[in-house]
Amino acid sequence: MATKRHKKHKRGSAWTPESLFLFCAFCAFSWLVLLLSVLCGSLLPASAQTPKAKPKLNENINYQIGLTLDFDNRTYIGTEKIRWINRGDHPTSTLFFHLYPNMRPPGYVASTAKNEAGQVNSDEPRLDVSQVRVVSNDALPTFTLADQETTLRVNLREAVQPNQAIELQIKFKGSIPEIDPDETGLVTHVLQQVSAAIRGTREMRRARDTNFVCRGVMMMATSFPILAARSGDDWYRRLDVSIGDALTTDIADYEVTLEAAKGVVVFTPVPSNSTTAKDEAVVNHFAGKNLRDFAIIAGRNLRAEQSTVGAINVRSIFRADHEVVARRVLKIAGDAVRIYGERFGALPLDTVTIVDVPLVATLGSVECSGLAAIAGAFYVDFDAPAMRNMPDVIQEQRASVEDSLEWTVAHVVAHQWWGAAVGNDAGREPVLDESLSNWSALLYYREARGPEQTAMALDEQLRGVYKLYRTFGGEDMEASRASRDYRNSFQYAAIVSSKGALMFEALRKLLGDEKFFGALRSYYDANEREVADLDDLRGAFVAEAPVEQRRAVSRTFDRWLSSKRGDEDIGPPDPKLAQELGIPVKVNAKEDKNVFTGFAKVGKFFWQQMTKIR
Repeated sequence: MATKRHKKHKRGSAWTPESLFLFCAFCAFSWLVLLLSVLCGSLLPASAQTPKAKPKLNENINYQIGLTLDFDNRTYIGTEKIRWINRGDHPTSTLFFHLYPNMRPPGYVASTAKNEAGQVNSDEPRLDVSQVRVVSNDALPTFTLADQETTLRVNLREAVQPNQAIELQIKFKGSIPEIDPDETGLVTHVLQQVSAAIRGTREMRRARDTNFVCRGVMMMATSFPILAARSGDDWYRRLDVSIGDALTTDIADYEVTLEAAKGVVVFTPVPSNSTTAKDEAVVNHFAGKNLRDFAIIAGRNLRAEQSTVGAINVRSIFRADHEVVARRVLKIAGDAVRIYGERFGALPLDTVTIVDVPLVATLGSVECSGLAAIAGAFYVDFDAPAMRNMPDVIQEQRASVEDSLEWTVAHVVAHQWWGAAVGNDAGREPVLDESLSNWSALLYYREARGPEQTAMALDEQLRGVYKLYRTFGGEDMEASRASRDYRNSFQYAAIVSSKGALMFEALRKLLGDEKFFGALRSYYDANEREVADLDDLRGAFVAEAPVEQRRAVSRTFDRWLSSKRGDEDIGPPDPKLAQELGIPVKVNAKEDKNVFTGFAKVGKFFWQQMTKIR
């Protein structure tokens, strides 16, 4: 098709009245559009105004890992081969790996207690690297440990050019501590939450919280050196010990071969695709794509049940005495997978696994890529004979405990979308995974349980947590802070998990379901298999909003994340509850065996909050 060509004005030619009028009108219109854009808040950076799908990598990072596990002695040795492609704009001769098992809280003092064999009984896991080798030429690059031995720095002799790949082989070994079962019981979990609420003591995630053996179950959330995530030419090097998650990694494909003694059953984010008998051991091979980590669960008394939801295999892994509750967990997880897939988009995973694990009392759940662990203390079958030994005040909270477990299953499944598929720096911007996953649990209730249960969940799981926190004297805070700024799980749950989640409910009411879910899906599509930041999320909502609502969207983000308006938006402290509790109250489980009696009279609201999974 021919196109019209505009005639050029001769130099020095005069404007006609008609052309001068049209030119002035065009200028006036342009300035009007500019003014309206400013007033409506639509002048954002292009990346925030219209989220563009980031180019998906043609090839993921690839890990080939071989592990030999000594389950009884809680040790392992391993070799990993990593293929990494430089996606930056400049050559690099330095690669950074994180050794997450070596993270220690400030002021940590290593145990000196010894066992019968004279060996020190370490109360923390340990990961040691013995060799790094370049596969192509067998060169042995120098490597150093930094940041209290949590960062492995590999110095290459030759730089890796942009879009070029390198393969490294790393030899390593590790050890895992055994946790006292008394740290993992339901009563201990509840007492810890009461203590955190009353005392406001600072908590720190410990490496032992996710790498341990207890009650015959071994959890190895991060058992090998893992490449730090990268943004352009910059590495995400910083590791903060805090109340939140520390793991920030890029998407990778895994091939893992794991050898363990016969009778030891092993589960990972994906099912085993082959099993080979070898003397007194069994070798399992696993292959998983689009994962950010590769957690391992092992034990002699573990079972599994599964179902299929669309293209996703949903599994529930559990100890034999938790079978009744584990089946309920499987049903909840399947419903959540279906709802989130329809609302957010398809997962780049084939399997979602929920595991019953004896987590310590400061931790109610752990979210890994393709696999989530929930504290086995909350797998309570209230009809079982063992419940007769529980305090009456716990038995009376059957509905609260069961509702809390259902909410938590929906929450950890949502992390497969927010945190696993769409990655983020969880330590710096926990609102992107924690807050959004907690709001997603409310979505599960809305679509699976109906309006009455949804209203109850909104009050008890979100608003109630914040109100109780304020009643105990907790200070309202900005939900956009880094995880290290929150003192303990109680404060983190009130501000990030609850207040942050309620921001999404405010956005939904502002925009309506169609545009709200359109924004979430746009954010998911643009950042799936990437590492997103808060500007990506804000930009998706601003872009989806009508021009006249864009400024209101920005104000909603600022109000909920950057200001202290929680009492006005959620609810103030409850003075009647505070009076009944007689805050502050001294709680010392070792001195007072009837520690619950002082709280029993308070009633439903208090115990609904204290029996939640945090």
